[in-house]
Amino acid sequence: MSIGVAIIGSGIFVQEEHLPAVKLCPELNLKAIYSRSLKSAKSLDVAVDLYSDDSGSGKTYHDLLLREDIHAVIVALPILSQPEYIEAALAAGKHVLSEKPIAENVKRAQKLIEYYQSDKVKEGATWAVAENFRFLDSFQTGRREVERLGRVLGFSMSLYTCLHQGDKYLETSWRKKPDHQGGFLLDGGVHFIAAMRLMLGESAKPISLSAHTSLAQDYLPPVDTINSIWETKSGVSGTFLCSFGTTLSGNEYTVACEKGSVTVAPAAPGVKKLIVREGEQKHGKFTEKEFPDDGNGVKQEVKAWAESLKAGKANPAQSPEQALADLEILEKMLRSGEAHGQTQALQFQL
Repeated sequence: MSIGVAIIGSGIFVQEEHLPAVKLCPELNLKAIYSRSLKSAKSLDVAVDLYSDDSGSGKTYHDLLLREDIHAVIVALPILSQPEYIEAALAAGKHVLSEKPIAENVKRAQKLIEYYQSDKVKEGATWAVAENFRFLDSFQTGRREVERLGRVLGFSMSLYTCLHQGDKYLETSWRKKPDHQGGFLLDGGVHFIAAMRLMLGESAKPISLSAHTSLAQDYLPPVDTINSIWETKSGVSGTFLCSFGTTLSGNEYTVACEKGSVTVAPAAPGVKKLIVREGEQKHGKFTEKEFPDDGNGVKQEVKAWAESLKAGKANPAQSPEQALADLEILEKMLRSGEAHGQTQALQFQL
């Protein structure tokens, strides 16, 4: 029997990613859409019940939560709006998959986790946080190769791009004039942190960092660039470099190990490649594998969530604590940048 689900939100990511992912998932049966306006709910053009703040009596979000045939919701709303919708769904006994980041800051995320662990949550409702990069085969395979090649000696992550005015994501009002910390770095940056943490694993988890931040493009406030050094539990350090406002381009994750190195990088649009080098790079001994069907991981994460609901066992890759660990690193990089590179300790890393 399929799980009745509703999608909360009707933005670009719902249209292009969540809706197709739900339709492709045999474990889920889409029952309803909620958006703040009926017009935006209708824009999804799906033959299900529509709910909105302006649809009148019986058609609000709370009315949707009263439906017994809806067992779970996917919440994909602006960052500052999500927590109240998550809490309401859990209080109504509905399972939740909410978009990353977990919240606008660590303090609010902690309060959400406390709420989730309280008796306010009804009927065993569970909460998962979406992080599609954790479900990409390229990064998962990269993690296994890092384990095979032994102790981590160092690492680097770099993402260089320029978000131009007119970009479909940037032009959404809440991103164009952000009220949340870090602007686009918060919204997009947690993806890259999640992937880097996955590849490093527990033995090389970060424990402190220092960073410098800057604003290269004045339409990407408050900052659009981070250059950071992370220190790990094992005593090695590595770099995390991210800019949404540069004329440089490129995206690469590399982990150096005692028996070789592992790199994940784009091969073509929508395709990632994994490069595994045995021994030192100068020896030129390497294997290369492409992942043409990797996509961006949303279909994989939605299916994994649905399967976890069917099994009655939470997927650890979607735990709120994992999402909190991603958010903490991003927030501490911003705080370090504001303090001109002052070292920041990390306390929520898994």
